[in-house]
Amino acid sequence: MTADPRQAKLTILSLAIGAFAIGVSEFAAMGLLPYFATGLDVTEPVAGYAISGYALGVVIGAPVLAVLGARLSRKTFLTMLIGAFALANLLGAMAPDIATFTGARVLAGLPHGAYLGIAMLVAADLLPKGQRAAGVAKVMLGLTIANVVGVPTAGAIGQTFGWRWCFVIVGALALLSLTMISRFAPADAPDPDASPLRELGALRNRAVWLTLMVGAVGFGGIFAVYSYLSAAMIEAAAAPEWSIPMALSAFGVGTTIGNVVAGRLASWSRLGGAFVLLCGMVVVPVIYTMVLGSWPAMIAVVLLLGMTAGLVIPLQMRLMDVAGDAQSLAAALNHAAFNLANALGPYMAGLALAAGYGWASTGWVGAGLAAAGVAALGVAWLDTRRPGKSVPAASGSC
Repeated sequence: MTADPRQAKLTILSLAIGAFAIGVSEFAAMGLLPYFATGLDVTEPVAGYAISGYALGVVIGAPVLAVLGARLSRKTFLTMLIGAFALANLLGAMAPDIATFTGARVLAGLPHGAYLGIAMLVAADLLPKGQRAAGVAKVMLGLTIANVVGVPTAGAIGQTFGWRWCFVIVGALALLSLTMISRFAPADAPDPDASPLRELGALRNRAVWLTLMVGAVGFGGIFAVYSYLSAAMIEAAAAPEWSIPMALSAFGVGTTIGNVVAGRLASWSRLGGAFVLLCGMVVVPVIYTMVLGSWPAMIAVVLLLGMTAGLVIPLQMRLMDVAGDAQSLAAALNHAAFNLANALGPYMAGLALAAGYGWASTGWVGAGLAAAGVAALGVAWLDTRRPGKSVPAASGSC
């Protein structure tokens, strides 16, 4: 796939808008949880299942769609994925009850991982070799901006006009991305040698699955806290409504800072960088339990929590080192792993809340999941020390 500079910029912008819509849809739902719980007349723990449903959709859809789409052109595949995402969000906006809304969130999650994985590959192919990382970064910038600007804005819109409008706007943004991809992305031919079996066969590597396990478990430490942050601020800290978008924006600022730090940590050591960030993910939720009741302090802590979200970078780089010919499927699986954590964290925190342990329990659940991630990372590190185990050639791989 080739493109002139102007076409490359417009195509990457198109892809970034899709990533922005995905980021807003995923994270704004967490901030809007108290509002759609009230609107659909269910308790907040029950409403949390809709968040877990989206994450499970990603877990299922990322590998399945990446494999099934192996024979399609990337342009065609991307338009199909973002189109399905748009329709699922519009369905969620019209949901009359929690069952329909949860089902719509599952459907919205299905194209998430495959879209982001293929979008990063397309962005890399559009630019000269020395600029490919910049292309990938620009697509991922859509997710970062979604956390810093899009999610708080969606929260404010949800408070003012109703939570359903957030999903209407997300659907419209996804349709805009689809239109722009169709218009600007260069045509490409399917890979004649591609096949589902080739993709799956290239993943016969335990290092890949051990790396995915770290994210699937450890990243749940963030989501256990973040999913119920808005509700905890309102009920446990009597926070004013205008502080909720501020807290969500603080998380986005933290993720932006964390991505910069995580990039440097990953350059130093893939597994070492992941270890540092996971340790932070253990400590910060514990601090959260100590400041619960003071909404300004909770906002400061959630900024720190966002900084640990850079865990995705050293784990993604580790996957690039060990995935071999399965780069696209590995990228999709990485999103699946983190969204499995997105399902696991809210689910376990919801169980603790339903059992009557109070809002502080979300912090303890988060710390426990992150600690389990540290243990999984230890297993991955020990695997690199097995006799006869080859070490990836990339610098900083261990």
